[in-house]
Amino acid sequence: MTTPAPLHDADGVHDALIEQNAILCSANQHLLLATFDAEDLRARAEAANRRQNEFLAMLAHELRNPLAPISMASAMLGKLPKPSAELLQIKTIIDRQVGQLSRLLDDLLDAARISSGKIELHKQALLVAEQLANAVDTVQARVNERRQQLIIEIPDRAIRVFGDGVRLAQVFSNLLVNASKFTPIGGSICLRACVIGSDVVVTVEDDGDGIAADVLPTVFTLFAQGPRTLARSQGGLGIGLNIVRNVVEMHGGSVSAASPGLGHGTVFTVRLPLLEVTDVPLAVVPDTAPPTLRHHILLVEDNQDASAMLEMVLCSENHTVIKAFDGVAGLALACTGAFDVVLCDIGLPGMTGYDLVRTLRATLAQAAPFCVAISGYGQLEDRSRALAAGFDEHLVKPMNIDNLLQLVASVPLKTAHAPQSSV
Repeated sequence: MTTPAPLHDADGVHDALIEQNAILCSANQHLLLATFDAEDLRARAEAANRRQNEFLAMLAHELRNPLAPISMASAMLGKLPKPSAELLQIKTIIDRQVGQLSRLLDDLLDAARISSGKIELHKQALLVAEQLANAVDTVQARVNERRQQLIIEIPDRAIRVFGDGVRLAQVFSNLLVNASKFTPIGGSICLRACVIGSDVVVTVEDDGDGIAADVLPTVFTLFAQGPRTLARSQGGLGIGLNIVRNVVEMHGGSVSAASPGLGHGTVFTVRLPLLEVTDVPLAVVPDTAPPTLRHHILLVEDNQDASAMLEMVLCSENHTVIKAFDGVAGLALACTGAFDVVLCDIGLPGMTGYDLVRTLRATLAQAAPFCVAISGYGQLEDRSRALAAGFDEHLVKPMNIDNLLQLVASVPLKTAHAPQSSV
């Protein structure tokens, strides 16, 4: 006959169950708190990322504003009659430093966009030779200045990839700039392109400083840099190669670096999926200069130096320029319908450039002039916002003066006369 378990044993089991339930409740509470903590940390990280991007955008804007008149002043130095050798040398130095600062700003913003996933690619069939030519144009002045030999070996065939032309040109120019930076005066750089299997392979090889074995694995890491002397003669922020890797990978490709060691040069290799290749040589399209037109231009810019220099540049091409220094005065002039082109800053006192162009479009409709936004804000969303407001084009400070003049020259004339005073 089985003896029933003592009551105190049942009480013990009951107490154990209560204790176990308490432990489970405590664990669930800790898990819930951990979930809240993770969500809080994620929210804080996202907020910090937004603040970083906003800060970088504002930094770029504030630095681009003073760069714009400096760049335009340099352009005017080149237009002076019979400039001296010393003056031309000064112009070259200014152009080089403005270009370097502009590239650093662009790299900072691109690094922020990539980290937040805001880079958008606009892909189409592209000729590899054209992208490489654009990259060479970017670095040619620097190479010439350092008396370096740039060897280009590209097949005489139409090799195409599917990609974003602006971004791929940026990839190759970053690699060439990097090669020139770390190659001594009188050194050699070789740019090669070929087709291997289903890939287009582009290499940039130099006989410069080389890379130590312990540094090679980190060369594409954001802000990573090799050893530097206190003089930092090579400089840089450690951003360009990181952008190269990210953009190439966004195109379904890969990039690698190889070096025998310090003092023995470096080879960077980019592989991109091949779209097509034909044996038909590329056709050479002769340059045709557009007819010279004298436009009536309204310039709305509150920065006095930038306004004065831009007026000087435009007048040197025989355009008529009327200036306004705030949004309200600019709108009043623009609504007269007396202008072919309106060049308008975005951040204006009294009325923003966005509001100005919206009101102008609503007032003049199809009779509105060609409107160009000129801004220190250069992110993709800034361009999209400008076009959505009614601008026909969006240019980022400091502007390439030749590109601006070509854009103005391409606009059909709408007017015969314009007001003769600034506001």
